[in-house]
Amino acid sequence: MLVEQNAQQALSRAHRAYVLETGRITRAGTGRELLADASIKEAYLGVA
Repeated sequence: MLVEQNAQQALSRAHRAYVLETGRITRAGTGRELLADASIKEAYLGVA
């Protein structure tokens, strides 16, 4: 398990990833899937 504030770094290393918002899992997938997700890019990676 890895808990990291740097989403880019964490997702690039993770086999499986979960996005938590207010204590609930809102997204799940492989690190690659989440890195490619447009809503994740916008919300957590600063890419529009």
